Amino acid sequence: MRAWDEPTKRKAHIELIPMIDVMMFLLVFFVLISLNVIPALGMKTQLPSASTAQQLKPQNKSILTLGLNGELQLDGQATSVDALVPALKGLEKPDTKTVIIINSDKGVEVARLVEVMDTLRAGGFTSISIATRKP
Repeated sequence: MRAWDEPTKRKAHIELIPMIDVMMFLLVFFVLISLNVIPALGMKTQLPSASTAQQLKPQNKSILTLGLNGELQLDGQATSVDALVPALKGLEKPDTKTVIIINSDKGVEVARLVEVMDTLRAGGFTSISIATRKP
């Protein structure tokens, strides 16, 4: 009778290279997200807080951002006070009321805010809101 050698059983082991690949992809993904590689529209502002702030319903809206250094942006695009009303008239859709939301940094002077709001009202826009955040 012939005796066959039994093959020795191999111990289970973890493959390191695929695990390193996955970890590198995760690392790159989280680094890119934390560095804001995909920038948000507009400039960063710190909204003032109000206890009566409420969520807005979806509608035809334009977001106007007032920055600290006299910057003014309409939907993420830099503009001036003089060009504001014609730009909004161009964005206006028939049969819908345009709602303008003013994102103003809390350090912006009230006189500048009033000037922009007065320009909008003179241009025929009456639905103007000031963005705040809940405390």
